[in-house]
Amino acid sequence: MQDPIDLYYWPTPNGWKISIALEEFGLPYKTHLINIGQGDQFDPDFLKIAPNNRMPAITDPNGPDGKPISIFESGAILQYLARKTGKFGGTSERNRIAVDQWLMWQMGGVGPMAGQTHHFIKYAPHMDPPQDIPYAKDRYRAETARLYGVLDRQLAGQDYICGGYSIADMAVWPWASLWEGQEQTLDDKPNLAAWLNRVANRPAVQRGRAHYAELRSDNRGKDAQNNLFKTK
Repeated sequence: MQDPIDLYYWPTPNGWKISIALEEFGLPYKTHLINIGQGDQFDPDFLKIAPNNRMPAITDPNGPDGKPISIFESGAILQYLARKTGKFGGTSERNRIAVDQWLMWQMGGVGPMAGQTHHFIKYAPHMDPPQDIPYAKDRYRAETARLYGVLDRQLAGQDYICGGYSIADMAVWPWASLWEGQEQTLDDKPNLAAWLNRVANRPAVQRGRAHYAELRSDNRGKDAQNNLFKTK
């Protein structure tokens, strides 16, 4: 019997990836809240699990060879859970390659670019002194739009990113679901719009997205921003 996985989490798009995944995989888990606005990510005990001082992270007491293992980086966690359970990682070698490449696409593209869009639209103008930078806003809005165009074309004629539902969908959806805050449009992306609704209607996605949702805040205060945007 699987012992509960320890989930180190805060309700952000990256955190949702893993709360959604654990719900989809049907694995028991215990949540440890990492309040990134208060600086919990710099706690020495957390850094032993996630040395990059970022959540999410997990500790699985039933890791390889039955020994505990801690994993940071959401993409690595998703791949591990897919291998562990034999689900949502691809149904053939070709399909696994497709899932891996679209997962990497999210990790290297959608997450960073949409994250920068959020930063320069939502946070930077409220910093002290304000950093309202039109070029940065335009640059990241445009790149996010380009990536969503790529995704819209990939979804043409199929329900999910790689045909069947997979960890690629679990990785991309949390970020793409915030398209309005990224000042994007779906008017010219019907496949993306349909996919967003299709994934949102999955019960496990609803449970994972709602996990401690009441704690989510805009983190615009000075102390929160200092903790969020520390360079060391």
